[in-house]
Amino acid sequence: MEIKDTIGIDISKLTFDVRIHSNQMADVFENSGKGFKKLVEWAYGNSPFPKDRILFIFEHTGLYSQALALFLAERNIPFALVPGMEIKKSLGMARGKNDRVDAARIALYGYRPRDEIEPSELPQKDIADLGRLLSLRDRLVKQRAGYKTSLKEQGRVLPRKGNKVLFETQERMVVYLSKQIKSIEKEMADIIGKNKQLGQLYQLATSVKGVGPQTAMFMIVYTNGFTKFKNWRKFASYCGIAPFPNSSGTSIRGRTKISHLANKKIKSLLDLCAKVAIRHNTEMKRYYDRRISEGKNKRSTINIIRNKILSRIFAVVQRKTPYVDFMKYAA
Repeated sequence: MEIKDTIGIDISKLTFDVRIHSNQMADVFENSGKGFKKLVEWAYGNSPFPKDRILFIFEHTGLYSQALALFLAERNIPFALVPGMEIKKSLGMARGKNDRVDAARIALYGYRPRDEIEPSELPQKDIADLGRLLSLRDRLVKQRAGYKTSLKEQGRVLPRKGNKVLFETQERMVVYLSKQIKSIEKEMADIIGKNKQLGQLYQLATSVKGVGPQTAMFMIVYTNGFTKFKNWRKFASYCGIAPFPNSSGTSIRGRTKISHLANKKIKSLLDLCAKVAIRHNTEMKRYYDRRISEGKNKRSTINIIRNKILSRIFAVVQRKTPYVDFMKYAA
C-alpha cells in the first residue's frame, strides 16, 4: 500500500480529535459508531488523496480505541494501531499538550515512515477473547494475593477472637476469587480446545520444557498466533530480553544490556520459565552451573536461558512439530 496521506486520531473516553496531515484540517467527533461514520466521511471528503492512499493512525488505548479499530477493520479501511510510547519517543521533545496538538503529532508520526508502516490487522475473535480473559485472570490473582498477604500479616499480630468478621470476610474473598479464577481458566481451556489452530500452537509451545499454560497463552495473544513477529529475535526485543550494545567512539565501552522498554508481563513469565528449566531441564541446569562456575553473571546467564527458551518456542511453531529433549536419550 502506497500511503500519500495520514489521518491522526487522538482518542479519549467520549470524543476523539482528528487531524489530516496533508492540509492540517482538524475536527472533533463522538467516540461512538455514529462518530466513526462521520469521521470516515469527513476524512475522505477533505483529504486531497484517494481513499486507497489514506491511512488512519491512532494510539492503542485499550477499550477506547478497540471500537474504532473494529469499525475500520469490518469495512476494510486501512489503519494502524501504534503504542503511545513509540509515538512519543519518535517525535522527540514536545512542549505542552492538548488533544488537537496530539492528533497532529500522531498524523506526523504516521506520515514520516509511510513507506515502511504496515496497516494493522485485528486478531481473530478467539485470540482477542483469550487476551481479555488472561487480563481478567491477572487482576483477580493480584487481588487474591493481596487478601492472602493481609490475612497472613493480620494473623501474625491480631488475635482471631474479637476479629472474627475481619478474618472471615477476607477468607471468603480468597475462596470466591479462587473459584472465579478456576472458572476463567476453564473458559480459556475451552477456547483453546475448540479452536484447532490455537490448540496446536498451545501444544507446541508447552512441549518446550519450562513453558507452562499461562506463558503459552500469553505468547499466542501477544504474537497474534505467531504471525505478528517475523522471528524470535524481534519478539525478544519486544519483551525486553534481547541484549543491546552500549558503546560510542573510543571513550564509552559500557556493558551490553537489555532495554527497559519492554512488555514486562511476558518478560516476567519467561523469567519464571527459565528458573523452572534450570531446576527441571538437565541441559539447562548443566549450562547454568557451568557458566556460574566460570564466574559468569547470574542474571545474564538466566537471560541467555530466557532467549534459548523463546527461540525454541518459535522453532517448534515454525516446524509444526513438538520439542524433542535429546538429553534423555544421551548415555
